[in-house]
Amino acid sequence: MQVSGTAISSTGLTKRFGTLAAVDGIDLDVPQGSVYGFLGPNGSGKTTTIRMLLGLVFPSAGRHCLLDRPTDEALRHVGALVEGPAFHPYLSGRANLLRLDAADRTADAGTAANRIGAALDRVGLAAAAGKRYRNYSLGMRQRLGIAAALLQPRELLVLDEPTNGLDPQGTREVRSLISELAADGVTVFLSSHLLSEVEQVCTDVGVMSAGRLVWQGGLAELRSQQAPLVRVETDQVAEAAMLLRGLGLVEVRTAPAEVRAALGDAAPEQVLAALVNGGVAVRGFAVVRASLEEQFVGLTGEGFDVSG
Repeated sequence: MQVSGTAISSTGLTKRFGTLAAVDGIDLDVPQGSVYGFLGPNGSGKTTTIRMLLGLVFPSAGRHCLLDRPTDEALRHVGALVEGPAFHPYLSGRANLLRLDAADRTADAGTAANRIGAALDRVGLAAAAGKRYRNYSLGMRQRLGIAAALLQPRELLVLDEPTNGLDPQGTREVRSLISELAADGVTVFLSSHLLSEVEQVCTDVGVMSAGRLVWQGGLAELRSQQAPLVRVETDQVAEAAMLLRGLGLVEVRTAPAEVRAALGDAAPEQVLAALVNGGVAVRGFAVVRASLEEQFVGLTGEGFDVSG
């Protein structure tokens, strides 16, 4: 369900540590009702940005707004899971949530049991509520962290690497939960370095690189910008790469038995003819669209983890 408005906005948001700009003047625009993938290699400034948005560290410059409200008021409507959940290992899942809820001055003690039960049920942990946290799997621990963020009604959920370290089953569980929350109208701001995670659950994307926001917009819009590539299958990789560069093709990348390059304005049939006339034994030739991974490499100059 899409909702009009902006869940997160920032102007010139910056955080410096000495002379290092960990976050350098970023302008976020996160639509309400979206699942916004905040994507970038490790160390690109994602977690520092999240900590500023949540008031955990002060920005060096710039400003930001959550849910079109003053920060103190907005944070009551924001749930967060930052740098992994931290719970008492000897307590059960339910007991851990009871302690967290009791520490919340805005929480109604009279409704605690119902709210905790609902949060546990929401993340699929109702049957394991009495189990000690130290016996939880990684996926269960992440889901309990999300349950803690949902003890109060939330309009915005901020998740920092929620599937980090999870096995495939745990990853699927967390992704399914994110999709369910989004379907109910909760805006989810999801920090990740996993392309597969973003492709499967996100509607919008912001790409960070070295502290800067290098791209932002709808995932469908990003996919529509995928430029055509020429893919050549050959055992003469070096010769084919040199010939493609000689034709003026750019972004030439080699792999075992394969060369890829941005086609640009070149005609595919002319490229193929030039390869054959140049003595390159071509076993396969195709024009393909750049993958999402290749787009992000082009935006950041770095590779991404595509697993998960």
